[in-house]
Amino acid sequence: MSLPKLQSVTKKVLVAFAGGFLLLFLLFHMCANLCILRADDGRWYTDFCYFMGKNYVVKVFEVVLLAMLALHIIITVWLWIGNRRARPVGYHKPQRSKTDRGSKLMMWTGVLIFFCLLMHFGDFFFAKFGWPTFSEPTYIVEAESLRTDEVTTLQQGAVQQGMTPEEFLDMYDMQLQQYADNFSPGEMAQLNKNLDDLRKVVPVVNIMEKAYNEGRFVIDNRWIRGLDKADKAALEAAIEGVDVHPDFYVMAREKFKVPHICVFYLLFFAVLWIHMRHAFPSAFQTLGLNNYKYGRAIEIVGVVYAWVVCLGFAAVPIGVLLF
Repeated sequence: MSLPKLQSVTKKVLVAFAGGFLLLFLLFHMCANLCILRADDGRWYTDFCYFMGKNYVVKVFEVVLLAMLALHIIITVWLWIGNRRARPVGYHKPQRSKTDRGSKLMMWTGVLIFFCLLMHFGDFFFAKFGWPTFSEPTYIVEAESLRTDEVTTLQQGAVQQGMTPEEFLDMYDMQLQQYADNFSPGEMAQLNKNLDDLRKVVPVVNIMEKAYNEGRFVIDNRWIRGLDKADKAALEAAIEGVDVHPDFYVMAREKFKVPHICVFYLLFFAVLWIHMRHAFPSAFQTLGLNNYKYGRAIEIVGVVYAWVVCLGFAAVPIGVLLF
């Protein structure tokens, strides 16, 4: 199978452009992750995730980000295949060029990063879409979004009568049937509909009561934390459009409390450092922004940038594991 025709320099520019975009995103992602270490029970990180999940501009950015990641991977592999085809037989003697070792490792560190990303997506990202993950995700919901008119009515009625929601509705149903002759067919139909609407939100009231008793109303009682898949399904079935989303704060802290997972992520960040260390100046070189005047400065900035980003990422699993 022949590959599409595209100039090698064009492919390299596309790789550099997509790589530069990803480098900037990594800094942003690292800064956001550091919020996990704040001693605020996840206030900042939960608000950040909520904003990112609801903002339509962010959703468009997420699509662009995934497109850039795919472009970077596909064009890089394309270049590698092209280079292999151009020289199907290697040199008779080992090549002793002055090419930076990081440059020679870029393809292989990229492959490792790709598989690490699949693991990372399986830990966190897939949970956003309800796809299978490596462990059972935990969910969080804004408490106010559950306080519909039906939920409030059922809660107040059950409390006033000193009954469970189910007992209160059984009593309501019995009284409704007892005095059915006092209502017109239209009124009776409406009352039965009201009863059905109240029955529909029984799981919501029970989930809220259980969460309150277990102290899972958090961050000024704004959020309900610690929901499982069954809770999520029950809430979504009872209240149309309710936003029950993964609690990435709790999921991250639970993950990084496991030593071998923490070590895996630290190795991931070490490989990422090797890749970034060469990618930064390489992108400038490819885009024609590097010369003898600024080359050394760009090299130093690239090293500092790689250290800042990777140490920032590494601080989160280390901090969670130790503290």
